Amino acid sequence: MDPKITEVSQLFERFKAAILRKDFDTSTKLLSQLKVQMIEGVKITFCWMSGILMRDKFIGPETLLGDIYEHAVVLSVKIEDQDAFERDFCQLKPYYTDTAVSLPPSPQEYPILGLNLLRLLVQNRIAEFHTELELLSASALENPCIKHAVELEQSFMEGAYNRVLTARQTVPHETYVYFMDLLAKTVRDEIAGCSEKAYDSLSLNDARQMLLYSSDKEVVEYVKEEHPEWEIKNGFVFFQRAKESVPCKEIPSLQLINQTLSYARELERIV
Repeated sequence: MDPKITEVSQLFERFKAAILRKDFDTSTKLLSQLKVQMIEGVKITFCWMSGILMRDKFIGPETLLGDIYEHAVVLSVKIEDQDAFERDFCQLKPYYTDTAVSLPPSPQEYPILGLNLLRLLVQNRIAEFHTELELLSASALENPCIKHAVELEQSFMEGAYNRVLTARQTVPHETYVYFMDLLAKTVRDEIAGCSEKAYDSLSLNDARQMLLYSSDKEVVEYVKEEHPEWEIKNGFVFFQRAKESVPCKEIPSLQLINQTLSYARELERIV
């Protein structure tokens, strides 16, 4: 085996061990070293010959690079870095698409593809979500990890927020919990925004049911952290103060009418 490949393999083992013991500072540093090694020392040449992807001087094991990027994606979730997730997923994706004819499928492929769908849903990138779905095969769409993301998107679009929140209890992979928590926050923020526009106040019990919390204490903590402009008093949540704090903008109707008439006169002259 090429000494450089052996060096990268050993570095990768240290990287995986650091992730397992939750030493994320060391993991991040080792990942940076791995990427430098891959760029500088272990260069991969992709050349297309009769539609078959060939690799130059990187067989040992063949799947090493894919494994590195898979673990990089998992690390980005553990350190809650969505930008790193996007970068590492973009580098990983070709190993799922372009090397399918020459490499066996990775057991982590569908969990990671489903995780990416969940990320797009959390970021409200619905068009990209559906674009990614279009690229998947019929068999992939039947995978539990993919189906989980698809069902979440359907529930979210239908406004069935209770289904979105309860789906956290049935995640198909442990790495999904981070994005599920973000999605739950997005859902509650959406409900909160609608509630303060529709009501002047709600009882704590009603607010708890609408925000899909299990206790009044959770509602109080949510208001304190996310909506300090609301007021909780005598068992009620008052939104009126939040409404009063938003300045009303006057519509300069007379000015708009004069401008419209001026434009009409100018158009008559042109014609």
